[in-house]
This record gives sequence, structure tokens and C-alpha cells, in this order.
Amino acid sequence: MKNKKTGKMRKVRNMKTDKRIDGQFYIAGWCCLLLAGCFYMAVRMTDARILHLVPGCTFHYVTGLYCPGCGGTRAVLALMHGKLWRSFCFHPVVPYTACVGGWFMISQTIERITKGRVPVGMHFREIYLWIALVLVVANCLVKNIALLVFHTDLLVVL
Repeated sequence: MKNKKTGKMRKVRNMKTDKRIDGQFYIAGWCCLLLAGCFYMAVRMTDARILHLVPGCTFHYVTGLYCPGCGGTRAVLALMHGKLWRSFCFHPVVPYTACVGGWFMISQTIERITKGRVPVGMHFREIYLWIALVLVVANCLVKNIALLVFHTDLLVVL
């Protein structure tokens, strides 16, 4: 496309999604769901206490501060128990990923079953990753500011 002011050609980004990327995410999604289901069944059958099996955060142990991933395991467990708000408070990326990933899987499945006659399939966009990055950084900042400035450990309060 030609720029009106300079007369130079500029690249126009193609807004279409590469179907290969969607396909790879779709397969990865089913693999993750299968692994999560197997893990859930193993925990239920053995009555294992998952928090005792997961080692603590080394970064938090050494520095006393939270790393960007702190609270993630608790958020997953809260989400598995249907406590969406609690999961969001522990680590907002977990429910965000569950919602975006869940809709991706459902919509892609519908589109694939109907062979494209119902075009509801969500497609990969980089913005979804940028939103997740912002949530991770904001989560880390809020928890560490609360800890350093207000002497409030948000993961213990919850």
C-alpha cells in the first residue's frame, strides 16, 4: 500500500491467522487437557496433598519477595474448586488463561466439527500474550509493593 505523504510503499500486516498456528495450539490444548485430567485423577485416587508435593518458591525463600509466578499453584487449586475470585487474587493469569484457553478450545472444536459452517473459532493473536504479560507484571508489582510498603503478605491474607 502506498503512503500518501511520502509516496513510499509500506507493508500492511495481514490480519488473517495462520491456520497452522491455530492447529498447533489446538493440539497442544488437547494434550494439556489430557495431562491435567490424568493428574487430577491421580491426585483423587491417591488422595495426595498437592501442596506438600510442590516445592516452595526458591526466589521467595531467598529474597522474601514474590517472583512473577508466586501464587500460581494456589490459583490453580482455587480455580479447580470453583473459586474464581480467589483464583484471580492469587494469580490473575490462571483464570485469564482458563477463560481464553477454554473459549479457544470450545470455539475451535465447534468450527472443526461443523467443518467451518459455524465460523466461531477463536484465532491466535499476539495481544492475548501481551495481556497475560501485563497481568503477570502487575500481579508481581502489587504483591511486592503490598509486602514492602504496607507490610501485608497478600498470599497469606487470602
